[in-house]
Amino acid sequence: MYNIAKAAFRNKNSTVASLLCSHQSRSISRQSSKLVKPERMAEKEEDKKVTRVLFCGPHLPDSYNFTRDYLQPYPFIQADVAHFRDVPEVIKNYHICVTLLMQMDSFVISRATNMKLIMQFGVGLDGVDIDAATKHGIKVARIPSEGNGNAASCSEMAIYLMLGLLKKQNEMQMSVQSRLLGQPTGGTLLGKTVFILGYGNIGIELAKRLKPFGSRVIATKRSWPASVMNSDSSLVDEKGSHEDIYTFASKADIVVVCLRLSKETVKSTSSLMYALVCVTDMFIHWCSQAEIVNNKFISSMKKGALLVNIARGGLINYESAYQSLESGYLGGLGTDVAWSEPFDPNDPILKFKNVIMTPHVAGVTEFSYRSMAKVVGDVALQLHEGLPLTGIELVN
Repeated sequence: MYNIAKAAFRNKNSTVASLLCSHQSRSISRQSSKLVKPERMAEKEEDKKVTRVLFCGPHLPDSYNFTRDYLQPYPFIQADVAHFRDVPEVIKNYHICVTLLMQMDSFVISRATNMKLIMQFGVGLDGVDIDAATKHGIKVARIPSEGNGNAASCSEMAIYLMLGLLKKQNEMQMSVQSRLLGQPTGGTLLGKTVFILGYGNIGIELAKRLKPFGSRVIATKRSWPASVMNSDSSLVDEKGSHEDIYTFASKADIVVVCLRLSKETVKSTSSLMYALVCVTDMFIHWCSQAEIVNNKFISSMKKGALLVNIARGGLINYESAYQSLESGYLGGLGTDVAWSEPFDPNDPILKFKNVIMTPHVAGVTEFSYRSMAKVVGDVALQLHEGLPLTGIELVN
């Protein structure tokens, strides 16, 4: 069964993948009136007085819908959305690019001749070639997760996934369908030790929410500033560095992955590969992966412990996760992110009753999206007026 799963996951040209891609393409075609077409992009004289924002990719639609809502009073700011395949052709006409799970490599960036800023609608910049952007004089930024609801939304999703695994969500549905009462027997967060792998803004929000459940919280972080040590000492029962991850994994009943997928993350593993996003029409594949949660990591966990991922699919090794689920060593997997997105709904890993997957929606709440849309809109207004850019975290 494992070999079948491995083949299905690695074969990106499978019939299932082709069918899913075809379905997705038809879905996008129905939205074509909302997408920028290359042939429509001949610049007019009046366009030169307009600051133009391009959302790259048709996913996460409320990112651009809410941004357009916010910018309605400002006709001199134009926000468009383009399909992945059209971005290289139209990007030269835009001043700000908002990446939506798209790879912004050196080829695409080299064509962005009027670009001033590339930013992510959220905290991840793993698909942006920052060096190439710097070479072409383009600033790169992320939206910080604090203050806009993103960290809170993601931490709530982590709680949801943990409770879903503990209460055995899939088995409960099977019991309802089979007219069974009083089963399965679930677990509680009360008394559980939760290891937060990557204690950043999301980790802090998660720790705040775990305490009322009566959980013991342990966490690792590359460096603990003195201010964090003091202000958050009541939230974390035991603190460690990245070198302690295997020790902490052995103590935990639940491991929650909250790390960013970045150059620094990759360098901290035995692999030196840089994490890139590869786009094949509608599919986003994590080709080179940090895979911090690999066979060594899972083997260091308690037998029956749960694994939750609200960060990036590439942080967990697929084969290790599948094998440990098949053997029964891993007690369950709850993940909001996948190894390729959109994920194949027929992938064998989804056949396990102790696997819960959600469609990359941890941060997709109206509160967080409207807050981040305001950030994008304000940055566009600042750029238009020649003002300093605020509300974002520049990385170059």
